[in-house]
Amino acid sequence: MSLRFGRPGVECYCQHESGAAVIQMQFLINEGALVSALADDSVHLWNLRQKRPAILHSLKFSKERITFCHLPFQSKFLYIGTERGNIHIVNVESFTLSGYVIMWNKAIELSSKAHPGPVVHISDNPMDEGKLVIGYESGILVMWDLKSKKADYRYTYDEAIHSVAWHHEGKQFICSHSDGTLTIWNVRGQGKPIQTITPHGKQPKDGKKPEPCKPILKVEYKTTRAGEPFMILSGGLSYDTVGRRPCLTVMHGKSTAVLEMDYPIVDFLTLCETPYPNDFQDPYAVVVLLEKDLVVIDLAQNGYPIFENPYPLTIHESPVTCCEYFADCPVDLIPALYSVGSRQKRQGYSKREWPISGGNWGQGTQSYPEIIITGHADGTVKFWDASAIMLQVLYKLKTAKVFERSRSKEDKGSMESDEDPYALQILAWCPESRVLCMSGVSATVLIYRFSKLEVTTETVQLLEVRMQYDVNDMDSPEMGGGDQTPALATPGASPQTSGPPSHPSTSSNNSDGGNMPCLKVRSAPLKQSPGYQVDLVVQLVWVSGEPPQQITSLALNSSYGLVVFGNSNGLAVVDYVQRSVLLNLGTVELYGSNDPYQRQLRSPRKARQPSGGLCDINEGSATSEDRCKSPTSDHRDNSFSRSRSSSVTSIDKESRESISSFHFCDTYVRKGDCALTPCLYVGTSLGTVLAVALTLPPAGEQRQLQPVIASPSDQGQLNMSAGHGDLQVSLASETAAPESSRFLAQGMLERVKGSIMCMAFLDSTGMLLPPPHEPWFEPNLTASDGEEKGRKRRPVSVSPSASQDLNESQYAVVCSEKQAKVLSLPSQNCVHKHSITEASFILRADVVQMSNSVCLAVFCANGHIMTLSLPGLRPLLDVNYLPLTDMRIARTFCFTNLGQAMYLTSPTEIQRITYSQDTCENLQEMLGELFTPVETPEAPNRGFFKGLFGGGAQSLDREELFGEILSGKASRSLAQHIPGPGGLEGMKGAASGIVGDLARARIALDERGQKLGELEERTALMMNSADGFSKHAHEMMLKCKDKKWYQI
Repeated sequence: MSLRFGRPGVECYCQHESGAAVIQMQFLINEGALVSALADDSVHLWNLRQKRPAILHSLKFSKERITFCHLPFQSKFLYIGTERGNIHIVNVESFTLSGYVIMWNKAIELSSKAHPGPVVHISDNPMDEGKLVIGYESGILVMWDLKSKKADYRYTYDEAIHSVAWHHEGKQFICSHSDGTLTIWNVRGQGKPIQTITPHGKQPKDGKKPEPCKPILKVEYKTTRAGEPFMILSGGLSYDTVGRRPCLTVMHGKSTAVLEMDYPIVDFLTLCETPYPNDFQDPYAVVVLLEKDLVVIDLAQNGYPIFENPYPLTIHESPVTCCEYFADCPVDLIPALYSVGSRQKRQGYSKREWPISGGNWGQGTQSYPEIIITGHADGTVKFWDASAIMLQVLYKLKTAKVFERSRSKEDKGSMESDEDPYALQILAWCPESRVLCMSGVSATVLIYRFSKLEVTTETVQLLEVRMQYDVNDMDSPEMGGGDQTPALATPGASPQTSGPPSHPSTSSNNSDGGNMPCLKVRSAPLKQSPGYQVDLVVQLVWVSGEPPQQITSLALNSSYGLVVFGNSNGLAVVDYVQRSVLLNLGTVELYGSNDPYQRQLRSPRKARQPSGGLCDINEGSATSEDRCKSPTSDHRDNSFSRSRSSSVTSIDKESRESISSFHFCDTYVRKGDCALTPCLYVGTSLGTVLAVALTLPPAGEQRQLQPVIASPSDQGQLNMSAGHGDLQVSLASETAAPESSRFLAQGMLERVKGSIMCMAFLDSTGMLLPPPHEPWFEPNLTASDGEEKGRKRRPVSVSPSASQDLNESQYAVVCSEKQAKVLSLPSQNCVHKHSITEASFILRADVVQMSNSVCLAVFCANGHIMTLSLPGLRPLLDVNYLPLTDMRIARTFCFTNLGQAMYLTSPTEIQRITYSQDTCENLQEMLGELFTPVETPEAPNRGFFKGLFGGGAQSLDREELFGEILSGKASRSLAQHIPGPGGLEGMKGAASGIVGDLARARIALDERGQKLGELEERTALMMNSADGFSKHAHEMMLKCKDKKWYQI
C-alpha cells in the first residue's frame, strides 16, 4: 500500500506484512487515523499522528470474507459487510467487535428463499443516522432501522448493484447497475424507481428499453448551493465502443462531459467544501486513481481541466531501461535544470493550485544536492531532484527528436515490429561540466551539452564507426591459481559472455554489405530549446550485412574532451571537441604482440553471437528476429545487459573478450614514472586492465586545432589519422619495460579474477581522486565572447601535480566480479587483495566517497550488499539485503557518494536505500508530518422550523446501541484481534542505537503530551462538575435551612 498525503513533498510509503491487496480505505477525518481493509479479510487501524505510520490494531476475520466497509463521519463505529450478506460492527477505538449483527435473512423479506449475495454497499441516511441503506449484489436494497433492528423498506431491481449515492436531504438515493443504468429511488417508495437513466445508451424511438452498456462501477451525487447538482460516474460505456479508453463521466445539469483516461480507473473521490453529508457539498475537484497514475480534475473551470500533478508518477510514463544516481552535485545544478525544465510545462492545466494541501514538510533535508537520471524505452531522459524524501522531476529530454521518423506505411510497419529502437541502455554524465552522453539498443552514442540559450541546429553532426573484428578466442595460457578458464563453467564462475540481441533499424533489411546505420539521423534543421542540446551523434554501422554489437561500456571526460565506448569487438575513442574518431581498435589489438590467448581468425560470414550481457542458458543461439527486440520486450525479463560488465557464461564454448569498463585519470603509466600522465584505463571481461596514455594540447583555441597525441613508448606506436588531428597510442610493453608487467596491458601475472567492474584511483592518504573535469560554460556564445569562453574552459585537475615529492604515490583500485585488488603506483605492486565472493558474482561495484573516508561498495547476485575500506580492503559491512529475483534490479542497481544507493524495485517504483549513519540520523527529521489537525467546520444550521418540528438531522447514540449492555458480546471465533506494533512497544523492538533512542524519546514525548492534554481536559470537566455540584448543594442547603426534618 503506497500512501501519498497532502501537499507536494508530504509523502509516505506503508506496507502490510501480509502483502495482500488493499480493497478499501477509510479516513477517521481529523483524527489522524486510517482504516484499511485487505483481501485476506483483515482490517487494520493505522496511526498517522507519527511520521512513520504504524498499525495500532488489526482484526482478522476467519469465518466470513470482507466485501465492503463504511465509517460514518464523526463516528467510531465501523460497518463491515461480508460475502455472506451479514454486517458486523467494529469499535475503531478498541478495535473490538460489537454483539450487534445485521443478518441477511432478517434484512430481506421472509418470503424470499434466495440469498441476496454479498454486501456491496453500506451507508447511513444523511438526515437520520439511525437509518442504514444496505445494497446486495443481486439488486436488493434494504433500509435498516438500527434502533428497532428491522427493515423499514426494501427495494428490488433486476440488475446487480455496484454503488449507491445519497442526495444530501436524505429523501432520495441513486444506484449504479451492471447494465450501465442509473436508478433514482424515493426513500418511502418501495415500488419501481422514480427515474432510470442510461448515460451512454442509445435511446430507441419505439420506447423500448435501451441497449445494455458496460457496468457503471461507481456513481457519486453532489449538490451545490448555487446551481445544478453534479453526477459523476465511471464506466457505463456502450459495448460498441471497442478500443475506447476508460472514461469518467461528469453530468452537470443538461451537459455531459466524457473525460478519457490513459489507464483503467481504479477508484475516484469527489472533493467537497464540507465533510457533513447532510449539507450542500459544493464539489470543486475529483481525484481519480488510475492503474498507473493519479489525476485530479478541476470542476470549477469550464472544460474540466486537470491539475498539474506534483507527484513523481511519470517515472513509468515509458519503461525505465537504465538509471544513475549522483550525490553531492554542484549546488547550482538543480536550479539550472529546474529553470529550463519549468519552460517545458504543457498547456491546458488548471490555473488553480493543487487542491490537496494537508500535512507539513519535514524540517531536515540533505545538506548536499542529489540527482537521479532515468533513461527510458522511448529515448527519454529524465532528471529528478532526490535531495528530499520525495522525487521531483526537474527536466525531460527527448532524444528521439534527433532521428528521422518513419513516414511511409511500409517503413512504419517495419518500425513497429522493431520494438523501442530508441531505448537507452547506458548513461554517462559529468555534473561539473554538464556534459551528458548515452548509448542505446541501436548501437548509437549521443553527446549533449547544456545551454541556457535556444538554438537551431542546421545539421546534426554525425560520425559513423565500423567495428568488426573476426577473432576466435580459443585457448588461454595457464595462469597462476587457475583464475581464468575460458571453458564452459557454471554461471558466475567464468568470464564468457552471451549478450542481448542487437536492434537493426528499418533501413537495415537489405544485405548489400554496405555501411548502414541502425537509425537515420535527422536531416532537417533541429530547433533545440534551452537545456540539453545534441552536440554529436556517433553510430555503429552494419558491416557485411551484419548488425553492430551492442555497446557494453561507456565513459566520458570533459577535461580531455573525449568519449570512449566499447563492445565485444573492441573500443572507439571519440574527440567530441574536434568531432572526430581518434581511435578504433579491436580488443586483440590492445594486447599487441603480448596477447596471452591463441586466437584464430574466422570467416566474416560465420554466424556470430552478439556479446555484452547476461542471458538465460537456454538462449545460447539468438535468431535474427530475437535481435530486433529491445530491453523492454518480454525477452528483457529473462536477460539483461549490464553497462559495466558481461560476466555469466553461455552454452557456447567460445569465449569472446569484450570491453567491460573504462576510467579516465591522471596517473603514472609505467613503473618508476615521476610525472602524471592523462590516461585511459580499459577493463575487459577476462579480468585484464590495459592503459592507454594520452597527451593533450593546451585548453582553449589550441585544443580546437592541435591533435591529441599519446606519450612515446619504446615499442609499438599506432598512428591513426582522424579528421582534425591524429592520435598516437602507446601501450606499455613487457619487452620494453619488463619490470612493469604487473598491471598494464602485459601484466598478466596480476590479472584480476572475473570481469572488470570498476576502477578508481586514490592519493597517498587514501582519498579518492576523481577524474579531472571541465567547469560548465555556455556553448552557444558568439565569437565576441571567445575570451570569456576560453577562460571558462580551463580544465580543473583534481590529481596532484607532477612537481610534488616523488615519494608521493597513488593507489589503483580494481574490482572484478569476484575480487578486488589495490596496487601502489608508480611501483605497481599489489598491496592489498580481497576475494569478495566465490559462490556468487558481483552485479554492481562502485568506489564511493563517504563523509570522511572512501570505501568500495558492491552488490552481489546472492543479495548481499558489502562495503570494504580503502585502501586496506577491510570488510566494513555485509548485509543480506535482497536476493536477486528480478533482472530489473540487476540492471538498475547503483551506488553513489555519501552512503546512498538505489534500484528499480518494480516497473513503476524506485527504491532508495542508505548505509550511512549520518543519513539515518537525519532521516526522521526529513520525514514530513502527515497529520495536521484543523478546526472542524460548524455543522449545518437546522433552522428554526426544522428544529421545532423535528425536520432536521436525527442523531443516534451508537455507544449505547452497540455496547455490551444492549447488544451483548460478539462471538470470539468470528474474528481475532491482533495488537499492532504502532505504539511505543513496537518501537522498542524495531529500533536500536542512538537513532532508535531518539525516535522512542520523540514518540514518548508525543504520547506524554497527548496524555497530558487528555488529563487537562478531564481535569477541566471534573472542575466544572465539582462547581455544579457545589452550587446545587448550596441551593439545597439554603432551601432546607429553616425546615424541620419531617418537612423535607
